Amino acid sequence: MLTGSCLCGAVAYEVDAEPGAFVHCHCRTCRKTHGSAFSTVMPVPRMAFRWVRGEELLGAFESSPGKQRRFCTRCGSHITAERDAQPNVLLRMGCLDSPVTGPARAHIWRSIAATWYDPKDKTPEFPEGL
Repeated sequence: MLTGSCLCGAVAYEVDAEPGAFVHCHCRTCRKTHGSAFSTVMPVPRMAFRWVRGEELLGAFESSPGKQRRFCTRCGSHITAERDAQPNVLLRMGCLDSPVTGPARAHIWRSIAATWYDPKDKTPEFPEGL
């Protein structure tokens, strides 16, 4: 089972499924939505997904025709995206509470990615802040 929640903890979900393949999406909409270079998303079966807390606190934004991005109206965490006609819900992996290992399946929409981020860059890494 996978579990996830927003930053303030008011909204939470469960998914009766094993982790699947996930991708890093670099499209303009994902960048704007998350204020970051990309968004990491994992599709899960809609039938296995359920809200366990705070569904009434969810806001939604139709970012493209038929695609709803759901977020906590208290803390602003973007939690899922979905298209009603699709069999999957897209989890925003930054809100996952369950551990998931990689690697990602792919970086997608690199043709329109942020010019200031290169996933092949060998920038130094630190276990904590500077």
